Amino acid sequence: MKSISTIGLLFLSNAFMTLAWYGHLKFFGKNSSHSGTAMWVIILISWGIAFFEYCFQVPANRIGSAETGGPFSLLQLKVIQEVITLVVFIIFSKLAFENFHFSINHLIGFIFLIAAVYFIFKG
Repeated sequence: MKSISTIGLLFLSNAFMTLAWYGHLKFFGKNSSHSGTAMWVIILISWGIAFFEYCFQVPANRIGSAETGGPFSLLQLKVIQEVITLVVFIIFSKLAFENFHFSINHLIGFIFLIAAVYFIFKG
């Protein structure tokens, strides 16, 4: 159960992180009706969104870490988080940006990341 909780919280955390880091490009970009918004306002909005990232990330790491009774080593947690980050980023990019294209090179790179997860967990 701790594994599923950790992974679920990491997905939620990464959804907020991706929105905070890249959402402004969509919602405050040059083709947006809010394109003239001051940078400091965009930064504050991103910080506000990132707050929720931390509300999920910190419990995910505490629940999942072997240091606090969870099933994953620190290295395993980090690799899981990185793969989840890419999955969430690809989904967000495909939904939010018309010019995002997923190529065979991206797929190959993603396969190597999955292989990294395999080797990290095997060791």
